[in-house]
Amino acid sequence: MKLKNIFKYLMVAFLAIHLLGSCASDTEAEPKFDKTPVERLNEQKSELNTALLSSEFGWKAVYFTDDTQLGGYTHLFKFSADGKVQMASDFDDDTKTYQSTYNIVLGSTVSLLFDTYNRIHLLSDSNSFPPGTALQGKGYLGDFQFLYYGRENEDILFKSNRLVRDIRFVKATAQDWADLPKNLDMEQNVIGGDNRPLFRLLETNDGKATHIYEFSFNAATRFAISKSIDAGSSDVIDMGVGYNPTGIVVSPAVEVGGQKLTNFVYNDTDGSFKATGTNGVSATIKYSSKPLVLTDEYKLLLPGSANNVYAYIYNYTKPEPANSALFLTLLANAEALAGTGVMIQRIQPWFNNPDGTSYIEYRFAAVSNPAVVIARRYHYFTIQSNATNKTVTLVPGVWKSTATAAAPVIATPSFLKALDDEFMNPQGLYFAKTPVTGYTAYTFTSTTTPFRMVAYSFQ
Repeated sequence: MKLKNIFKYLMVAFLAIHLLGSCASDTEAEPKFDKTPVERLNEQKSELNTALLSSEFGWKAVYFTDDTQLGGYTHLFKFSADGKVQMASDFDDDTKTYQSTYNIVLGSTVSLLFDTYNRIHLLSDSNSFPPGTALQGKGYLGDFQFLYYGRENEDILFKSNRLVRDIRFVKATAQDWADLPKNLDMEQNVIGGDNRPLFRLLETNDGKATHIYEFSFNAATRFAISKSIDAGSSDVIDMGVGYNPTGIVVSPAVEVGGQKLTNFVYNDTDGSFKATGTNGVSATIKYSSKPLVLTDEYKLLLPGSANNVYAYIYNYTKPEPANSALFLTLLANAEALAGTGVMIQRIQPWFNNPDGTSYIEYRFAAVSNPAVVIARRYHYFTIQSNATNKTVTLVPGVWKSTATAAAPVIATPSFLKALDDEFMNPQGLYFAKTPVTGYTAYTFTSTTTPFRMVAYSFQ
C-alpha cells in the first residue's frame, strides 16, 4: 500500500475515534449548560443586589468619566433594600447627602441604574460642561448606568454604559462620608493659593535619573498636561486628577521606571504632591519660582517692534484658567471701589503706538449694559527689558482720561492702583504665549507675585 494511502486511512480512523469520544463526553458537558441565559442573569442580579447591601457604610467610587480630558469625581453611595440610595459627591461645593432611587436591570448584561436624579447625574447633564472647553453640549461625559462585571476581592467592578470606562466600588467608611468636604480643600492646594508661585513642574525619578516636565493644571476639567523640557524630547504626560483628604489620585497612572504611580500625597510645607514607588522611583509635582522655559516672546513688546495690542476682555478671557486668583481678586476689588454697578470691561495694553507712546487702557461699563463703554482711563508707560531673564518692565508715566497728546494729566485713580501696580512691577513681567481654544492669547505674569492675566492678541 502506498504511503499516502496509509496516511489517509490513519486520518479517517483518528476522526472516527475523536467523534466517538465527543459523543461519549456530551453527558459530561451538559452540567455546564444546565442554566438558561435568563437564569444566569437573574443569578448575577441577585449577586449584585447582595453585594450592594453588604457594606455597612456603603461604597466609594472615584469616577473618571474620560481620563483623556477630564479628572475624577468621588461619589459615595449607601444602598437600601427598598430601592433607595443615599449619595454624596465632590463634583462641586455641595457635598451634602441626597436620596434617590436605583434599580438593578437586566439587558444583555446586569447593570446598576440610578433611575431618579441625584449627584451622579451632574456628570451626564449636557447643559453643564467645563467652561473654556470643547465639551459644550456634551457635559462631563458621565453615565448613570453601570454595567456589572463581577467582584475582585471585596470590590465591585463596573463599566460605564456610555464610554465603557472602568468604575470600581470600594467599601466606604464612616470617615469617608465625614471627610468628603476635605476633597474640595485639597482642590485648592492643587490649584495653588495666593501665596504659592504660579510656575509648576512634574519631576520624575526612575531611580537613576530625573526628568522635568512643565506642569499645567486646569481646575475646570481637573486635568493636567505636563510637557517635557528635556532637549529634543516631545514627551507629554496627561493625567486626570481626583481629590482626596490627603492628596490626589491620577488616571492614567504616571509610569516611571516600569512602575505605575497613581497616589500623590500632599506636603503642606512646600505645596508639593509626591507619589513614591520602590527602588527610588517617584514622581513629584512641585513649584518653581520662575518659568521652566524662557522664551523670546517678550521682544514683541519692545520699542522698534510693531504696534501690538492685547486685552483682558470681561466676556472672553476672564474664564481662562490661566488667570491667577490674585489677578481676579484685584480685578473684583477695583470694580467694587469704582462704584456700584460699574465693571471693568477691558484692560488693554497698547505697545508702540504710531505716535511713539505705550499705555494700558482701562475701559469701564455699567453692569446692566456691559457692551457700552462709559469711561476710559489710560496709564502711559515706557518699557525696559532684561535679555537674561527675558522679562519686560513697564515704567509708569502719567494718567489721562483721553489718549491724545493734548489731553490733560489726571491723578492716579485710587481704585485702580493695586491692580495697576502689578503691571508696573519694578522687577518686571514675563510675557508668553498660552494655549487657549478659539483665539491667540498671551499672559502677563509677575516675576515676584502670583499675578497672571490672560490677554487676547489682536495681531
